Amino acid sequence: MKQINSILIANRGEIASRVIRTCRKMGIKSIAVFSEADRNAPFVEQADVAVFIGESTPAQSYLDQDKIIATAKKTGADAIHPGYGFLSENVGFTQRCDKEGIIFIGPNANAIDAMGSKSKAKNLMIQHKVPVVPGYQGSDQSVELLTKEAIKIGFPVLLKATAGGGGKGMRIVHEAKGIEKAIQAAKRESMSAFGDDELIIEKYISSGRHIEFQIFGDQHGNAIHVLERECSIQRRYQKVIEESPSPIMNETLRAKMGAAAVNAAKALSYDNAGTVEFIYDDKSGDFYFLEVNTRLQVEHPVTEEVTGLDLVQMQIESAQGLPLSISQSDIKGSGYAIEVRLYAEDTANDFLPVTGTIQRFEYPDVEGLRVETAIRSESKISIFYDPMIAKIIVHDATRSSAHRKMQYVLRNLVCQGITTNQDFLLHILENKDFQAGLYDTHFIKNKLDLNAIAQKSEESKTFAGIAATLHGWNQREQKRTILKAIPSGWRNNFNDAQFEDFQFGEQEMKVQYRFNKGSFEFYVGEQTYPVKLVGADDTSIRAEIDGMQYQFNITKNGNNYYVHNENIGSVTLAQKERFPMKEAEKVAGGYNAPMPSQIIKVLVKEGDAVKSGDGLVIISSMKMENTIEAAEDGVVEEIYATEGSNVEAGFLLLKMKA
Repeated sequence: MKQINSILIANRGEIASRVIRTCRKMGIKSIAVFSEADRNAPFVEQADVAVFIGESTPAQSYLDQDKIIATAKKTGADAIHPGYGFLSENVGFTQRCDKEGIIFIGPNANAIDAMGSKSKAKNLMIQHKVPVVPGYQGSDQSVELLTKEAIKIGFPVLLKATAGGGGKGMRIVHEAKGIEKAIQAAKRESMSAFGDDELIIEKYISSGRHIEFQIFGDQHGNAIHVLERECSIQRRYQKVIEESPSPIMNETLRAKMGAAAVNAAKALSYDNAGTVEFIYDDKSGDFYFLEVNTRLQVEHPVTEEVTGLDLVQMQIESAQGLPLSISQSDIKGSGYAIEVRLYAEDTANDFLPVTGTIQRFEYPDVEGLRVETAIRSESKISIFYDPMIAKIIVHDATRSSAHRKMQYVLRNLVCQGITTNQDFLLHILENKDFQAGLYDTHFIKNKLDLNAIAQKSEESKTFAGIAATLHGWNQREQKRTILKAIPSGWRNNFNDAQFEDFQFGEQEMKVQYRFNKGSFEFYVGEQTYPVKLVGADDTSIRAEIDGMQYQFNITKNGNNYYVHNENIGSVTLAQKERFPMKEAEKVAGGYNAPMPSQIIKVLVKEGDAVKSGDGLVIISSMKMENTIEAAEDGVVEEIYATEGSNVEAGFLLLKMKA
């Protein structure tokens, strides 16, 4: 056994903080590496040692193997923990650590290599009697053959990149006429993300559940599973909510799936933390192997909460050569745990990622709540990394009680300054089908009205407008230095009310009010509201509206007011200028970047004739690729986008003429 006394964490954000916490518990020195964008991040301060390794782009920092290895040797690290993503499943990096005499805290290189290709993984599982989805996983990767195989399997089919994960290089194809275009797009996205464009094709299960089993092995041939996690609530193949135990699980099914997971682990001589993912067919009751993630999962806290285990500690112990300290019979679940992922993204705009500064981040003190986060108040969300803000985990005795607590947390969590999916998460938790456990991987698409989530009731918008107006009024009052004896907003004609104009999306809202003898009277639309300001500070107000007291959390950035209340959720209002502002001139036929992005590929040339729906430019933001398509037929007139460059939201990419 080789004792580990210091660990370099080759990752960032919340997973770096998570590993640091266990290092401290075990008396192990933690060494963080950080990029320019992360210079002031919480994990950098939490580590015992922190080393700058390069610019913000992952290729120049967290993916630079030379820098990671050099830093480990310079700081005398005994081991490297890769977290998840980045280099965590890179077999070359694992082999390099072995060569340099640095312990890699993860499975052996052979296991990673075997699972690094989904095609090789499927073939290996077939050999070891693990059920797999019918499909094609051959070496001939020509578009022509892949097209023929897809037709042979029968539509719908799922295209999957054999390398990597996270939904990149994946496409569902419902009919033959779209298959060639989908194959080419999946190959291009896979090559961009993983440097490998190999695909497999699988029969697409239209009503399925995504269930994964945590596995653990050691260097002495032992392997166990640590129960299951239900991960079916997804969008764009990215998990949104995970829970354990699964709502459909019974002891018979758990025994069968668990045995298959352990069998997969033993087929790989697996010796650390991993996850075996299955698709469960709701119609037939059958389950099929999908893949093995040869690393710690984002959602590992769910398993830790129901079992009481520290999976990071178990990883470190296994990497030292210690045998597993528990057997399969020792694994018992207690209660229920759920995790939701808070993202910087706009639900109303097809979940496009959002950048900016989180001015305020606070969450309530609730028993059983665990928050894993990479940010704090004043943290910045950049274009370079995944837009996840925090993982919010609740553990309680039963599924219903944990759901109730999670709803309370989501209603009272304050994350202001940018757009997040907070209301979207709460909407899922409040859905009756979700509460009953009646969902599959298409739940978000088929069961939720995303436009309705983005909308707010008239009362919610009104209360947000009143709160924002009161906040502005109070701020002005605090700054008054002259004529303090005169009431605020005094008019020689009392009938002339004060007002604020706000914009909520496309809707304009005028909030009028009068202040007299310590009380307000507000007028919004046809309604009148008696209001008293009970208390206020820089970031919140307490107001009595129509006899009911409400607490509002408020931040302001430029002309934007971010208002949060447990009843109305999060509302963003833009305060309109009193005098008209000259609008930026819109370019006729122009196509702009919808968000801060990197230009991946320009698909057209000047002078090209394009049809409506044709791809123009491929952009990437926060590890997600999007294609800007032509809105109408036309000819490309001028191109301003340059491949590889980073652009701000609104940047003019190209111009077309009819």
